[in-house]
Amino acid sequence: MTRIELTSRVGADGVLNVKVPVGMADANRKVVVTVQPADEERRDAEFDQGEWRRFVAETAGKWVGELERPEQGEFEKREHWG
Repeated sequence: MTRIELTSRVGADGVLNVKVPVGMADANRKVVVTVQPADEERRDAEFDQGEWRRFVAETAGKWVGELERPEQGEFEKREHWG
């Protein structure tokens, strides 16, 4: 069975009704349903300006150790266009 992700809306009665066709091959199998508010999911991916400033202030200067650039290897040889 593959993971299926969908967005739905809870009714005015507070009940979420979901109907998902998964195919006959998966009939009579147990599944797990996780309920997560869509607004919360969006907030994880997007910061407002104040949240971003707090994040930067909390992480700025936290690196411990030396910053080292690893070897970059050789450049790919390409045809000259000139």
